[in-house]
Amino acid sequence: MTDDPLAWETLDSTVAYSCPGFDVRNEEVRLPDGTETDFDYLDESPSVVVLPFTPEGEVVVIEEWRQAVRRVNRSLPVGGMEPEDDDRVAAARRELREETGHEAESVEFLTSVEPANGIANSRLHFFVARGCTPTAEQELDHNESIRVETTTVDELREHIAERETRDGRTTLGLLYYEAFGTESDE
Repeated sequence: MTDDPLAWETLDSTVAYSCPGFDVRNEEVRLPDGTETDFDYLDESPSVVVLPFTPEGEVVVIEEWRQAVRRVNRSLPVGGMEPEDDDRVAAARRELREETGHEAESVEFLTSVEPANGIANSRLHFFVARGCTPTAEQELDHNESIRVETTTVDELREHIAERETRDGRTTLGLLYYEAFGTESDE
């Protein structure tokens, strides 16, 4: 509970619907004015997003079918953190390896965001991976069909500008990296 006068008080919390990857949570809450109501939101584990660079400076991207928008989506490797992940860096390394078959010499934290905090508790942790080389086989989930490609930063930025790449995680990751970089870029 926070002392902020805007804070809501949670009176009860239950899972209204559960499926692989997320739950829909229903909470009974008390608003600052004393009104009691309910609030539903998407409840999911944190995810990692990896901006992977090859030793030559190309970006490793994936192309994956996305049923919700019914098209192939070009994006950065992204995946949920799992209980066996020691930390966020380990999760970023695992997702990079599983989705692309690439392993990184180094992985550095970029930023964390809450992309839809009005309707979800989603947290995205962004990382930059350097020295990525194809050293492993993809280990895709049962519902993943992924093609691995490489592109230049300029081409990826152009795809974003021309709205060919519409994935929000990819757009945010690249633009944040270009605007602020990482500590090792300074």
